[in-house]
Amino acid sequence: MRYKGEIIVQETSKEKIAVPAMKRTVKDSVFTNLFGDTKYLIRLYRALHPEDTTTEEKDIENVTIRNILTDQQYNDLGFRIGNTVLLLLEAQSTWTANIAVRIMMYLMQTYNDYCTENGLDLYGSKKVSLPRPELYVIYTGDRKDHPEYISLNDEFWGGKAAVDAKVKIIYDGQPGDIINQYVTFTRVVNDQFKKYGRTQKAAEETIRICIDEDVLADYLKEKEVEVMDIMTTLFDEEEVTRRYGLRLQREKTEDIARNMLTDGIQIEKIAKYTGLSVSEVQALQNLQPV
Repeated sequence: MRYKGEIIVQETSKEKIAVPAMKRTVKDSVFTNLFGDTKYLIRLYRALHPEDTTTEEKDIENVTIRNILTDQQYNDLGFRIGNTVLLLLEAQSTWTANIAVRIMMYLMQTYNDYCTENGLDLYGSKKVSLPRPELYVIYTGDRKDHPEYISLNDEFWGGKAAVDAKVKIIYDGQPGDIINQYVTFTRVVNDQFKKYGRTQKAAEETIRICIDEDVLADYLKEKEVEVMDIMTTLFDEEEVTRRYGLRLQREKTEDIARNMLTDGIQIEKIAKYTGLSVSEVQALQNLQPV
């Protein structure tokens, strides 16, 4: 086994298989890269709280939870406004009620970190002060119905549990705000995927179109090379993962076929039940130990 860039190349007796490395530097998504910059993060906060005209960039602290075992992060984005408001956000293109579970877990971990950092005694008699949480999902997928919230209690326990987490779903934002621009960006990405596949051309066209249409234009102009790198790296990782998954499935199928051969099952039946061709099963039989 040897390392090549961010991918492990695993050598087997049959071929070399590229697999995702367990520990590697993974490029942030455009979402986390965009809002990792406080000048765009403040625009996100103002889109969520247009009534607050006094909060500035310096008042925002990024509290996104990082994974200590890998270079990835657990949640997409978390930030705090002083000691009053805590906002956790996820970008989601596939609908799932599980997001309420995940965000609840992020919230508890974030509160744990907050209490530790501020020396709060949860076992003392004095009530501690915690920032008020706000939980959001920016949903960019297709969906016929548009519920305003996902409720942990309603989804999983029929509203009968003692705890709940209500996650507000944002679909488009307001015209022209940075949430609306981000959602529009994802739609341009999808359109270019359909036209060019997951290629560099799709990434290039996405950036060009968005700049021309003033969609995240200042961000894309400033970080065009970085965004291109992020997008193409993500495409490559997805393709490697897909191919590795197919290879694993193939190996499992061949293992089943070998066991069936050992049990004396006819080659034609093995082919029928595994989906392998007769010639492929015969090749496996020829490799069986005598």
